[in-house]
This record gives sequence, C-alpha cells and structure tokens, in this order.
Amino acid sequence: MTTPQAVIFDLGGVLIDWNPNYLYRKIFGGDQAKIDWFLAEICPTAWNEKQDAGRSLAIATEERVAAHPEWENEIRAFYERWSEMVGGLVPGTADIMRDLRAAGVPLYALSNWSAETFPLIRHRFDEIDLFDKIFMSGEYGFAKPDERLYRAAFDGIGMPVEQLIFIDDNLRNIAAAEKLRLKSLVFTDAMALRRDLRAMGFAIGE
Repeated sequence: MTTPQAVIFDLGGVLIDWNPNYLYRKIFGGDQAKIDWFLAEICPTAWNEKQDAGRSLAIATEERVAAHPEWENEIRAFYERWSEMVGGLVPGTADIMRDLRAAGVPLYALSNWSAETFPLIRHRFDEIDLFDKIFMSGEYGFAKPDERLYRAAFDGIGMPVEQLIFIDDNLRNIAAAEKLRLKSLVFTDAMALRRDLRAMGFAIGE
C-alpha cells in the first residue's frame, strides 16, 4: 500500500466554518423552522452550488428575485451579506495543517467556492497561506463532485493519485473522489482527523 505524501483539504466545513444559518438567524429572528424552509425552498443548496461553479452572483440573485419577488430582501441578503455566514475556523484543523507543514507535507485545497465570495473573507484567515495551491471551483467553472475539478487538481499537483489523501465533510464529494482512486477521509472533527492521519503514517503529534 502506497503511503500518502500530500494532503488535499476541503475548505468549507473542514477548515472554515461556513453556515448560512449564521446570517439568517439574524434575518428571521432565530426562527429555525423558517430558516430551514427558506434555505430549502427559496435559496437552496443546489442554487448556491451553481455560483460555486462559476455563475455570476448578480445574475443568480436577479433570477431568484424574479422567481420569488415576495422574498426579495432576504434573497439579496444571501450574497450582499454573505461574509456574515462565515463564523471562523473549524476548531483544530489549522493546528493539524501546521503540524503537517512542519513535517514537510505538501498541502492543497480543493473547494467548492465562488470566485466572487472567496476574496471577501480571504484576509481573515492567514491559515490559507499554508496551502501550496488552492483549486477553487469558481475559477474552473465546475464544482465537486464533477470529476473535472478533481482532475484539474491532479494535474496541478503533479503527483500520482496514489500519493494523495483527500479530506472532505461531504459524502457525495468523497464518493466522487474514490471513484477516481483518490484515497479519502470523511471529516467529522479534528481529533478524529488527526488520529486517521497518524494511522496513515503522517508524523504528527496527538
């Protein structure tokens, strides 16, 4: 069995705590049932994923407002106040990244993220500088689980896929990676991730 030589991290939900609830709890006064309905029916995940894959935020917003004019203010808030959806760092992941970097392990990011929104929060996280390269869906025009984004990362990294390990919190993205023979770990929390990486042979502390 080949020991992985480099680690590819997802960003949202693995390193950076992104959650639309942070914004819409303010907008809807903490009414979780209303938030859940709005994010399922008016601004659903599938809609946001199109922007992650490169669609213009302005075009996406206007199309949604046209379809649901009674929710115009709430729809516009999705991207106008998007930075309020970012809570900070996921606890513990950055420490693992620093340990891997100290051990000489190359680090990469492979993330579904709009190229328009990422610059809004990039300055908040110095930890992003730990990556050798970031492969962002919004810059390529397709998003995970589209195999083209994974293959773009393989090409950019320039290492055999057998030498890579991928970390993501989304099972759909993990399944797509494994179809391409990319060994993967499902992220649940930093403690479990550290344990799993040590078991794979990475020289990082407990």
